[in-house]
Amino acid sequence: MPAVSIVIPMKNEAENVAFLLGEIAEACAGLDSHEVIVVDDGSTDRTAAIVAERMKSDPALRLLRHPNSGGQSAAVHSGVLAARAPVVCTLDGDGQNPPAELPKLWAPLLADETGRLGLVAGQRVGRQDTASKKWASRAANAIRARLLKDGTRDTGCGLKGFRRDLFLTLPYFDHMHRYLPALFKRDGWEIALVDVSHRERHAGQSNYNNLQRALVGIHDLIGVSWLILRRKKARATEEVPHGH
Repeated sequence: MPAVSIVIPMKNEAENVAFLLGEIAEACAGLDSHEVIVVDDGSTDRTAAIVAERMKSDPALRLLRHPNSGGQSAAVHSGVLAARAPVVCTLDGDGQNPPAELPKLWAPLLADETGRLGLVAGQRVGRQDTASKKWASRAANAIRARLLKDGTRDTGCGLKGFRRDLFLTLPYFDHMHRYLPALFKRDGWEIALVDVSHRERHAGQSNYNNLQRALVGIHDLIGVSWLILRRKKARATEEVPHGH
Protein backbone atom coordinates (compact mmCIF):
# COMPACT_ATOMS: atom_id res chain seq x y z
CA MET A 1 0.00 0.00 0.00
CA PRO A 2 1.41 3.45 -0.88
CA ALA A 3 2.16 5.89 1.92
CA VAL A 4 0.73 8.89 0.06
CA SER A 5 -1.71 9.33 -2.82
CA ILE A 6 -1.39 12.46 -4.96
CA VAL A 7 -4.70 13.42 -6.58
CA ILE A 8 -4.73 15.88 -9.49
CA PRO A 9 -8.00 17.07 -11.06
CA MET A 10 -7.45 18.05 -14.70
CA LYS A 11 -9.61 19.48 -17.45
CA ASN A 12 -8.05 20.36 -20.81
CA GLU A 13 -4.51 20.59 -19.43
CA ALA A 14 -2.70 18.75 -22.24
CA GLU A 15 0.00 21.42 -22.37
CA ASN A 16 0.69 21.10 -18.63
CA VAL A 17 0.55 17.34 -18.03
CA ALA A 18 4.09 16.25 -18.88
CA PHE A 19 6.03 18.90 -16.96
CA LEU A 20 3.70 18.71 -13.95
CA LEU A 21 3.97 14.92 -13.63
CA GLY A 22 7.74 15.20 -13.94
CA GLU A 23 7.91 17.68 -11.07
CA ILE A 24 5.61 15.51 -8.94
CA ALA A 25 7.88 12.51 -9.47
CA GLU A 26 10.84 14.59 -8.22
CA ALA A 27 8.90 15.81 -5.18
CA CYS A 28 7.91 12.23 -4.25
CA ALA A 29 11.41 10.81 -4.59
CA GLY A 30 11.89 10.83 -0.80
CA LEU A 31 8.80 8.71 -0.11
CA ASP A 32 9.05 4.96 0.35
CA SER A 33 5.98 4.52 -1.82
CA HIS A 34 3.37 6.69 -3.46
CA GLU A 35 0.80 6.84 -6.24
CA VAL A 36 -0.31 9.67 -8.51
CA ILE A 37 -3.95 9.73 -9.60
CA VAL A 38 -4.90 12.03 -12.46
CA VAL A 39 -8.65 12.57 -12.69
CA ASP A 40 -9.52 13.73 -16.19
CA ASP A 41 -12.71 15.75 -15.74
CA GLY A 42 -14.31 15.47 -19.17
CA SER A 43 -11.40 16.94 -21.14
CA THR A 44 -11.88 17.53 -24.86
CA ASP A 45 -8.14 17.70 -25.61
CA ARG A 46 -5.33 15.10 -25.31
CA THR A 47 -4.97 15.29 -21.51
CA ALA A 48 -6.05 11.67 -20.92
CA ALA A 49 -4.06 10.35 -23.91
CA ILE A 50 -0.84 11.91 -22.64
CA VAL A 51 -1.35 10.47 -19.16
CA ALA A 52 -2.15 7.04 -20.59
CA GLU A 53 1.06 7.07 -22.63
CA ARG A 54 3.14 8.06 -19.62
CA MET A 55 1.60 5.25 -17.55
CA LYS A 56 3.50 2.76 -19.70
CA SER A 57 6.75 3.88 -18.06
CA ASP A 58 5.47 5.06 -14.67
CA PRO A 59 3.93 2.32 -12.47
CA ALA A 60 2.94 4.87 -9.81
CA LEU A 61 0.65 6.71 -12.22
CA ARG A 62 -3.10 6.04 -12.48
CA LEU A 63 -5.81 7.61 -14.65
CA LEU A 64 -9.50 8.10 -13.87
CA ARG A 65 -11.87 9.64 -16.38
CA HIS A 66 -15.18 11.46 -16.06
CA PRO A 67 -17.09 11.14 -19.36
CA ASN A 68 -18.55 14.59 -18.67
CA SER A 69 -17.15 17.42 -16.59
CA GLY A 70 -18.37 17.28 -13.01
CA GLY A 71 -16.24 20.08 -11.62
CA GLN A 72 -13.13 20.19 -9.46
CA SER A 73 -14.70 18.87 -6.26
CA ALA A 74 -16.21 15.92 -8.14
CA ALA A 75 -12.79 15.14 -9.61
CA VAL A 76 -11.09 15.35 -6.21
CA HIS A 77 -13.78 13.16 -4.66
CA SER A 78 -13.39 10.51 -7.37
CA GLY A 79 -9.63 10.52 -6.84
CA VAL A 80 -9.91 10.17 -3.07
CA LEU A 81 -12.38 7.31 -3.41
CA ALA A 82 -9.91 5.48 -5.66
CA ALA A 83 -6.84 6.31 -3.52
CA ARG A 84 -5.08 3.44 -1.75
CA ALA A 85 -3.01 5.47 0.73
CA PRO A 86 -4.18 6.70 4.16
CA VAL A 87 -2.85 10.18 3.37
CA VAL A 88 -3.99 12.10 0.28
CA CYS A 89 -2.51 15.30 -1.13
CA THR A 90 -4.11 17.41 -3.84
CA LEU A 91 -2.86 20.11 -6.18
CA ASP A 92 -4.33 21.89 -9.18
CA GLY A 93 -3.62 20.56 -12.64
CA ASP A 94 -2.68 23.91 -14.18
CA GLY A 95 0.85 23.95 -12.75
CA GLN A 96 0.35 27.03 -10.57
CA ASN A 97 0.82 24.92 -7.41
CA PRO A 98 4.52 23.91 -7.36
CA PRO A 99 4.82 20.15 -6.62
CA ALA A 100 7.97 20.93 -4.61
CA GLU A 101 5.59 22.15 -1.88
CA LEU A 102 3.93 18.72 -1.49
CA PRO A 103 6.24 17.46 1.31
CA LYS A 104 4.97 20.33 3.49
CA LEU A 105 1.55 18.67 3.30
CA TRP A 106 2.30 15.01 3.87
CA ALA A 107 5.12 15.36 6.42
CA PRO A 108 2.94 16.62 9.33
CA LEU A 109 0.28 13.99 8.63
CA LEU A 110 2.75 11.10 8.45
CA ALA A 111 4.46 12.30 11.64
CA ASP A 112 1.25 12.88 13.62
CA GLU A 113 1.07 10.56 16.63
CA THR A 114 -2.01 12.13 18.24
CA GLY A 115 -4.50 11.00 15.62
CA ARG A 116 -6.08 14.46 15.83
CA LEU A 117 -4.57 16.15 12.78
CA GLY A 118 -7.01 15.87 9.91
CA LEU A 119 -5.94 18.50 7.37
CA VAL A 120 -2.85 20.42 6.29
CA ALA A 121 -3.89 23.33 4.06
CA GLY A 122 -1.61 25.41 1.90
CA GLN A 123 -1.89 29.19 1.92
CA ARG A 124 -0.49 30.93 -1.13
CA VAL A 125 2.21 33.57 -0.75
CA GLY A 126 3.00 35.92 -3.65
CA ARG A 127 0.09 34.84 -5.86
CA GLN A 128 0.81 35.03 -9.58
CA ASP A 129 -2.67 35.86 -10.85
CA THR A 130 -4.38 38.78 -12.55
CA ALA A 131 -5.28 41.79 -10.40
CA SER A 132 -9.01 41.12 -10.83
CA LYS A 133 -8.63 37.49 -9.78
CA LYS A 134 -6.62 38.43 -6.69
CA TRP A 135 -9.12 41.15 -5.76
CA ALA A 136 -12.06 38.76 -6.10
CA SER A 137 -10.25 36.15 -4.04
CA ARG A 138 -9.42 38.60 -1.24
CA ALA A 139 -13.01 39.78 -1.05
CA ALA A 140 -14.39 36.24 -1.01
CA ASN A 141 -11.89 35.10 1.62
CA ALA A 142 -12.72 38.06 3.87
CA ILE A 143 -16.45 37.29 3.76
CA ARG A 144 -15.86 33.57 4.24
CA ALA A 145 -13.52 34.08 7.20
CA ARG A 146 -16.02 36.38 8.91
CA LEU A 147 -18.90 33.91 8.55
CA LEU A 148 -17.16 30.55 8.97
CA LYS A 149 -14.29 31.50 11.31
CA ASP A 150 -12.20 28.71 9.78
CA GLY A 151 -8.89 30.35 10.69
CA THR A 152 -7.37 30.44 7.19
CA ARG A 153 -6.83 33.34 4.84
CA ASP A 154 -6.81 31.28 1.63
CA THR A 155 -9.09 28.29 1.08
CA GLY A 156 -8.82 28.46 -2.71
CA CYS A 157 -5.31 26.98 -2.74
CA GLY A 158 -5.29 23.54 -4.39
CA LEU A 159 -2.42 22.30 -2.22
CA LYS A 160 -4.04 20.33 0.59
CA GLY A 161 -3.19 17.15 2.49
CA PHE A 162 -5.61 15.14 4.61
CA ARG A 163 -6.46 11.76 6.03
CA ARG A 164 -8.45 9.85 3.45
CA ASP A 165 -10.83 8.23 5.93
CA LEU A 166 -11.80 11.56 7.47
CA PHE A 167 -12.32 13.27 4.11
CA LEU A 168 -14.78 10.59 3.08
CA THR A 169 -16.93 11.29 6.16
CA LEU A 170 -17.42 14.95 5.18
CA PRO A 171 -20.65 16.06 3.51
CA TYR A 172 -20.09 16.09 -0.24
CA PHE A 173 -21.29 18.94 -2.48
CA ASP A 174 -20.03 20.86 -5.50
CA HIS A 175 -17.10 23.16 -4.63
CA MET A 176 -16.55 21.51 -1.25
CA HIS A 177 -12.79 21.60 -1.91
CA ARG A 178 -12.88 25.33 -1.11
CA TYR A 179 -14.30 24.72 2.37
CA LEU A 180 -12.17 21.88 3.71
CA PRO A 181 -10.72 23.83 6.70
CA ALA A 182 -14.23 24.74 7.89
CA LEU A 183 -15.55 21.21 7.33
CA PHE A 184 -12.67 19.46 9.11
CA LYS A 185 -12.87 21.96 11.98
CA ARG A 186 -16.65 21.44 12.15
CA ASP A 187 -16.09 17.75 12.83
CA GLY A 188 -13.58 18.43 15.60
CA TRP A 189 -10.32 17.69 13.76
CA GLU A 190 -7.18 19.78 14.02
CA ILE A 191 -5.97 21.65 10.96
CA ALA A 192 -2.49 22.95 10.19
CA LEU A 193 -1.76 25.85 7.84
CA VAL A 194 1.44 26.11 5.82
CA ASP A 195 2.63 28.87 3.51
CA VAL A 196 3.27 27.70 -0.05
CA SER A 197 4.55 29.42 -3.17
CA HIS A 198 2.51 30.11 -6.28
CA ARG A 199 3.48 30.69 -9.91
CA GLU A 200 2.03 31.72 -13.24
CA ARG A 201 0.13 29.25 -15.36
CA HIS A 202 2.53 27.21 -17.50
CA ALA A 203 0.13 27.12 -20.47
CA GLY A 204 -3.56 27.21 -21.35
CA GLN A 205 -6.27 29.19 -19.63
CA SER A 206 -8.46 28.92 -16.55
CA ASN A 207 -11.68 26.93 -16.83
CA TYR A 208 -13.56 29.32 -14.51
CA ASN A 209 -13.95 33.11 -14.39
CA ASN A 210 -14.44 35.42 -11.43
CA LEU A 211 -18.21 35.81 -11.97
CA GLN A 212 -18.72 32.05 -12.01
CA ARG A 213 -16.74 31.70 -8.78
CA ALA A 214 -18.71 34.49 -7.11
CA LEU A 215 -22.13 33.09 -8.06
CA VAL A 216 -21.45 29.58 -6.80
CA GLY A 217 -19.58 30.96 -3.78
CA ILE A 218 -22.66 32.73 -2.41
CA HIS A 219 -24.72 29.54 -2.34
CA ASP A 220 -21.85 27.46 -0.99
CA LEU A 221 -21.13 29.91 1.82
CA ILE A 222 -24.74 29.86 2.95
CA GLY A 223 -24.81 26.07 2.81
CA VAL A 224 -21.59 25.56 4.76
CA SER A 225 -22.68 28.11 7.37
CA TRP A 226 -25.87 26.06 7.82
CA LEU A 227 -23.88 22.82 8.14
CA ILE A 228 -21.74 24.34 10.89
CA LEU A 229 -24.72 25.74 12.80
CA ARG A 230 -26.58 22.44 12.56
CA ARG A 231 -23.68 20.37 13.84
CA LYS A 232 -24.58 18.83 17.21
CA LYS A 233 -21.62 17.73 19.29
CA ALA A 234 -22.20 14.64 21.36
CA ARG A 235 -19.90 11.99 22.71
CA ALA A 236 -21.22 8.51 23.49
CA THR A 237 -20.00 6.48 26.45
CA GLU A 238 -20.26 2.73 26.56
CA GLU A 239 -22.28 1.16 29.35
CA VAL A 240 -20.41 -1.58 31.18
CA PRO A 241 -22.58 -4.25 32.87
CA HIS A 242 -22.33 -4.34 36.66
CA GLY A 243 -19.98 -6.95 37.98
CA HIS A 244 -17.49 -6.65 35.12
